[in-house]
Amino acid sequence: MNTIISRIFTIFSFMSKQMVERKNTIRREMQLLSIKKSMEDKKKDADIIFTKIESLEPFKKANTILLYWSTKNEMPTHDFVEKWKDEKIILLPSVVGNDIVLKRYTKNLMQGSLGIWEPDTELNFEGVLDLAIIPGVAFDRNRNRLGRGRGYYDRFLTNSICVRIGICFDFQLFDDIPANKNDKRMDLIISPNENVS
Repeated sequence: MNTIISRIFTIFSFMSKQMVERKNTIRREMQLLSIKKSMEDKKKDADIIFTKIESLEPFKKANTILLYWSTKNEMPTHDFVEKWKDEKIILLPSVVGNDIVLKRYTKNLMQGSLGIWEPDTELNFEGVLDLAIIPGVAFDRNRNRLGRGRGYYDRFLTNSICVRIGICFDFQLFDDIPANKNDKRMDLIISPNENVS
C-alpha cells in the first residue's frame, strides 16, 4: 500500500514539475515576443481591445472597474484609465505582502514594492467591485490565465464575484496552457482579433 502511495506521489510531483517548467517556458517566450512588438503596434492593439470593451454591457453598467497601470511589456492602459477616470471609479492594484488591495486611481502614482506604479495613497477601496480588466502573460481558449507566477490575482479573485475580462495581444492567446485549480478563469478574454467567452 505504501509503495502505491509513494508511486502516486512521485507521479504527481513529476506532473507538477512539468507544469511549472511549461509555464516558465511560456513566460520567457511571451516576454521575448512582447519586447519585439513596437509601442506603436501595442497602442493600436489597445485601441481595438478597449473599443470592444466599451461596447460590452458589463462595462456600460460597471461603476467600479479594476484596471492596471501598464508596464512597457503589457497591453497599454494609460490612455483608457485617463479617459474614464472621471466617469467611473477606476481602481488599480497595490501589492501588500502576498496580496493585492485596490486603490482609487489618482494622478499621484508611486512605484510599489514590485516596481509597478500604483496610487500614492494609504486609502484602500472597500466597496463593491463590478468589473476587473486583468493582464496576463498568456491566456487560452478555455479562458485560463497564466500570470507572472506569484498568484496575486488568483488569490484576489478567489474572494471576488465581479466580471473578469482578460486582455492580451494575439500572440498571447493559446489553444491550451497549463493550469491547475488555483488558477482562476476569466469570464471573457479579448485580443485584437478574438473574443473568447
